[in-house]
Amino acid sequence: CRGGGRVPPDGQKAVLRGRSQKPATGEPPPAARAPCSPMAEPRRPAEGCSCRNTDCVERPLRRLFEGLGSGVAACPWPFVLVPLLLSGGLGAGFLFLPQRQANDIEEQFTPTRGPAKAERAFVRRHFPTNDSERFSAPRLPTEGAYATLIAAAARGDSVLGPAARRDVLRLDAAVRARGYERLCARSGGACASPNPLLPLLAGGAAAALENLTFPVSHGIFLGAALGGVQTDAGGRVRAARALKLVYYLQEDGPAAAESRRWLESFLREMPSSVHIFTLSSLHRQDIVGICALVMPNTLLKYLTLSCIRNNVWLACCGVVSAGLAVLSSFGLMLFCGVPFVVTVANAPFLILGVGVDDMFIMIASWEQSLRKKEKSDVKSLLAETYAEAALSVTITTLTDVLAFFIGVWTAFPSVRSFCLYTGTAFVFCYIYTMTFFGAVIVLNHKREQGNRHWLTCMPVGVGKDQAEKSCLYNVCCIGSCSGQSSQVETKQPESEHPMSIFFKKYYGPFFTNKWIKLLVVLLYGTYLGGSIYGCTQIREGIDLRNLASDDSYVIPYYDDDDKYFSAYGPRVMVVITERVDYWNETVRLGIENCTQNLEGISYVDKNFTESWLRVYTKLAESGLINISNKTLFIKNLSTLFQIVPSFEWDINKTQDEIEASRFFIQTVNVTSAIDEKNLLNQLRETAEQCSIPLMVYHPAFIYYDQYLVIVQNTVQNIVVAAGAMLVVSLLLIPNPLCSLWVTFAIVSVIVGVAGFMTFWNVNLDSISMINLVICIGFSVDFSAHISYAFVTSGESSANKRAIEALYLLGYPVLQGALSTILGVVVLAAAKAYIFRTFFKIMFLVILFGALHGLVFIPVFLTFFGNFGRSPHNTQSKKLELRFRNDKDCP
Repeated sequence: CRGGGRVPPDGQKAVLRGRSQKPATGEPPPAARAPCSPMAEPRRPAEGCSCRNTDCVERPLRRLFEGLGSGVAACPWPFVLVPLLLSGGLGAGFLFLPQRQANDIEEQFTPTRGPAKAERAFVRRHFPTNDSERFSAPRLPTEGAYATLIAAAARGDSVLGPAARRDVLRLDAAVRARGYERLCARSGGACASPNPLLPLLAGGAAAALENLTFPVSHGIFLGAALGGVQTDAGGRVRAARALKLVYYLQEDGPAAAESRRWLESFLREMPSSVHIFTLSSLHRQDIVGICALVMPNTLLKYLTLSCIRNNVWLACCGVVSAGLAVLSSFGLMLFCGVPFVVTVANAPFLILGVGVDDMFIMIASWEQSLRKKEKSDVKSLLAETYAEAALSVTITTLTDVLAFFIGVWTAFPSVRSFCLYTGTAFVFCYIYTMTFFGAVIVLNHKREQGNRHWLTCMPVGVGKDQAEKSCLYNVCCIGSCSGQSSQVETKQPESEHPMSIFFKKYYGPFFTNKWIKLLVVLLYGTYLGGSIYGCTQIREGIDLRNLASDDSYVIPYYDDDDKYFSAYGPRVMVVITERVDYWNETVRLGIENCTQNLEGISYVDKNFTESWLRVYTKLAESGLINISNKTLFIKNLSTLFQIVPSFEWDINKTQDEIEASRFFIQTVNVTSAIDEKNLLNQLRETAEQCSIPLMVYHPAFIYYDQYLVIVQNTVQNIVVAAGAMLVVSLLLIPNPLCSLWVTFAIVSVIVGVAGFMTFWNVNLDSISMINLVICIGFSVDFSAHISYAFVTSGESSANKRAIEALYLLGYPVLQGALSTILGVVVLAAAKAYIFRTFFKIMFLVILFGALHGLVFIPVFLTFFGNFGRSPHNTQSKKLELRFRNDKDCP
């Protein structure tokens, strides 16, 4: 609480990220003011501690950073070497990278506690499979281990034609020749047929093919086997464009590992053409990453013609500091066993952009300290630099880290992994900026004070023998081609940056014009209206093809699958989960009513329902069996199994009880994410309303579950993170109005990003949710600078305070936005949807954040006039004017 109640001069105001403020010219020092003004007395240091403008947290932190800066300046080398050694040690964690890579899509991109996973566990427990003896694809609790081929006929031809049939048979023979029959899933002692029509094709039964009906022929459902079908008025198949072959392998027992190796070999060796597209159950591991980045703007900013004041090495060390943070954080997470998901590959680009932004802040504050205290020692210079810049870096880093660690609460493991890796990297980036990069600033300053060359570190000056040296030698070692004209270079105060002048003389006055303000308000209304409309059009869920590279074999397969086989969707299990009295006619009527209710859903075709209970009831009604009591009902089940053997797999029967049973319904026209969401909700709601305990399940529901939690998780993360940002802002930014504007900007930017990402064909899924979490942290950066500069300004009018805020921070905000965009722009050319989505949303975040910081916030602040203005600043301005008019002042 040192100096409580005393107003610092304008040149000593606190700054946020990138702020470089100049002291007022001609202003008398604080010590000279006290005798000249009766107003100085109330501002003498107060006894004890007093907290004004909510700066109780800010002031202790400022003193703490001053001490840290002094310590780093006093002994810089340990602060250089320790981060290097720590990064090297933690970087050894990359040895565990092969074991930590997690590319299983179900595990990483579906909700951890999704209802379908519990439903699958129930099915596995009550309906165990044996794919080496009695395999049935619709009855699998999982997708199974399989390889799929779609044979598509050329335009105008039919896949059932003679030539196409021969090609399909050759294709089937090629698959079997690779050892498929040794590992195939079996039923009745033979391999499960990859397509029910294959025996007809192999037998040359042309007459049977001519009498083929669709979608059911001779009691066999063909909806998933034949695609692009043309039928006549009687339902007979005239032509078909595509035929699907599904080769299932054993995934139970010791054959599972060998089946996986066979699938990998199949993908490498199986020939394909434009008419044959392949897919296997391993396709979800076909993810491509990229790792390339350049930051030319960083070097260009600090590249000068001066051989002493050239700060290229300083800029390079800022990039190295961010790289060390990535190395340390990733190594630590790999040591701790955190899965390395493909989304984590985005993090280095983000960290590098943020690290460079922090570097800009530190250098800008350091240069400002040099201008104010040109002849001070390095300890006091770095202490002031840390007091001004470190608090800003702390605020923005804390908000970013909070946003990421709040994201760890999500239900998606891929998001949790990304947030853990990236949040930890932000912590290391902050630590290394405060230690490693601060020490580099000190060493660079000592080099300049020693008048040494930026590249060779040799003293720059004129020696007796320099004139005899070559021009190249003199340029590298002296700084001049002529050894006779070089002079020892001295550090001169830098002039104002042209961009700062632009913001002060042109940009600020332009946007404070009353007509331009009106235009900005209309522009914001358009922005907000478009954002809200986009939010109402958000598409939920991730398309599995988007998890593969654009040149992957997965893409054409999915395209043809949607084109030819989308009319019939999943064949859904309906499971009676508890013991019921099936022999009671009232119970059977209840089950029948529930079945009819499910069949009444628009996505269900009642003509293709498969129910053992309906067949069993019809047998009893025909008089063949008696099921009027429990004993007869269970005893006569053997008769049902003789007629339809597969029904035995649908009843979990103990000696005298039926623990659970199931039947199947066929879904249709499930062609989009909206259809998938509606199908799942309608099926589950109908099942819950049934008087009989029912459960609906299909392996695809594991992925459909994301629709149930994605919006809830996104809103939860945003609300909690925004609340945390408000608390942090209130604690660390000493002005409540500024904190409210920060919160407003967060909400406004998030609404804009969520709305406009819809127009850019980005769905709300676990990938985009990661970026919305990032959006929260980055929204703080831009808005906090301008609003804080406005409320702490000593200018007399709102327009002037807005102009001053833009003058001080407009260029740093613009520079930070450009550096972050340049850090991720390389991802725009990536072949993977994940990386392109990351770029799109990051671009929107930075664009809208900068738009709020440079346009909307300054204009809106002018409408509030002196509301929320710090009384210290007003009093300081009056006192300053009185000083200048007092002739007795020395």
